[in-house]
Parts: sequence; C-alpha cells; structure tokens
Amino acid sequence: MEMPVEIGGHAPAFVMVAETAADVAAREALLDRAMGPKRRKKSSEKLRRGRRPSEGLVFVARDASGGVAGTVRLWDVRLGEGGAAALLLGPLAVDPSLKNAGIGSALMRHAIAEAARLGHAAILLVGDAPYYARFGFSAEKTGSLAMPGPYERHRLLALELVEGALDGVHGTLRAAGRKLKAQELISAA
Repeated sequence: MEMPVEIGGHAPAFVMVAETAADVAAREALLDRAMGPKRRKKSSEKLRRGRRPSEGLVFVARDASGGVAGTVRLWDVRLGEGGAAALLLGPLAVDPSLKNAGIGSALMRHAIAEAARLGHAAILLVGDAPYYARFGFSAEKTGSLAMPGPYERHRLLALELVEGALDGVHGTLRAAGRKLKAQELISAA
C-alpha cells in the first residue's frame, strides 16, 4: 500500500511503500550515511541479528525519482522470558541531505498505523524521548524491561497500541519472529 506524503503543501514529494529486495543495498547505504559504522554494535541490533523483520512492517520512503530517502523496520520481540509479544522499531533513518523534510515523521506514522492495523499490541524502541513523544512513546511503562547489552535506560521507550498491553511486563527483551535463511545470513554479513 502506497502512502503519498505532501511536504509543505506541495504535491506528494515522497511515497511510503513496502520495502522490496531491490531496496536492500540502498537501505544499507542510507543507514551507513545516517548512522555511521557503530550502528551495527547497538543493543537493538542484537535483537535483529539473524532475524527477518515483522511481516508487513518494513517500509521505505521513495523520492520523486524512486530513490530510497528513508527507512523504518519493525521486529518481533518477546518482553522477557515467555513474555508478551511486542514490536521493536528500528532503525528509523532519513537521508542526511533530507533531514527536517518530514520524512521521518511520515515513516513513523505509517509504521505505527500499519502495526495497529495488523493487530500488534505495543511498540518499543531505543531513542530520544523528545523526538518520539510526538508519536505517543514514553518511558512510563518500560521501567521493568531491559535491553540485552548496554543501553541508556531513559531511552527505552514504548507505545501501547492496545491499552494495558504493557501492564505488568518485565524482563529482558528477546528476539522472536522469523529467522533468516542460510543464504540471507551470508548476504547480511
């Protein structure tokens, strides 16, 4: 499903679409430009490594020429040992030359709406509270949760898509969902 996005009242400058296999190289290059080489060492990456993103929750923003201008992916996780299912969002990135054009916000809104439409109960992420608060994320219900590996506790944020979905959750987030196949693991390295 395409979602055209108007920027500044002009004709749609970007379109939110499901990522395709042809977008992988452009996505990885964009992530390298936007986040640098240390992006692969983050705790969130430990939950993504060797896994496929959640079904139907991988999006890119395409510019007028069809190029990848932004990306967001959501991943299946469990909240603690045998805990409730949730999603982990990330990375969200926009081409650095297009910062402040509204692409990141449009990707976030699209990803949240699609996750809700698909019946997911909650989304977690590690990020800047002032930025993500506009989408409803906060650290209010993440105090009893932890990421595997180092992270800054105040940056573990959550959004309930179903009221009460995070009530009483505790423990360390664990990877869930579909594993990558052998040939996918080789090309992901």
